[in-house]
Amino acid sequence: MKFSVMVNEGPYTHQAADTAYHFTRAVLDAGHEIFRVFFYHDGVHNGTRMTTPPQDDRHIVDRWSELAHDHDIDLVVCVAAAQRRGILDKDEAKRNGKDGDNIAPGFRISGLGQLIEAGIEADRLLVFGD
Repeated sequence: MKFSVMVNEGPYTHQAADTAYHFTRAVLDAGHEIFRVFFYHDGVHNGTRMTTPPQDDRHIVDRWSELAHDHDIDLVVCVAAAQRRGILDKDEAKRNGKDGDNIAPGFRISGLGQLIEAGIEADRLLVFGD
C-alpha cells in the first residue's frame, strides 16, 4: 500500500509530529511505501535546521532528515506556510532578499500542488494535527 502523510503541528508543541514520524517508520518497516510527507501550518517547523533540542531530548528534525535519506522519502514544506514562519531554502532566501537559509537536509520547499499530488498518488493520505 502507498501512503502520504500530512503534518500540521510543530515538532515540540504537539504529539502530532512524533506520531507522524513513528507512523511513517512503521509503514516502511511493514514493507509499504511512503509517497510523500507534506508539512503544513506549524508543521513546517519540522523542516528547520536551526532546531537545537537539549542533548537528552529527541531531535525530531534530524529523525525526519535521516528517514528521508535512508528511504528516499520526499519531505515537502509548504512554501506559503514556511515563508510566514521564516523557513527558507536558498532560492526563497535569495528571492526574498534574505541573507541565509535554514531548511534542514532532506526537506524541500514547494506549493500546495504537492499536497494534491500526494493525495492523488497515494492509496491513503493521513493527517496528523489540526
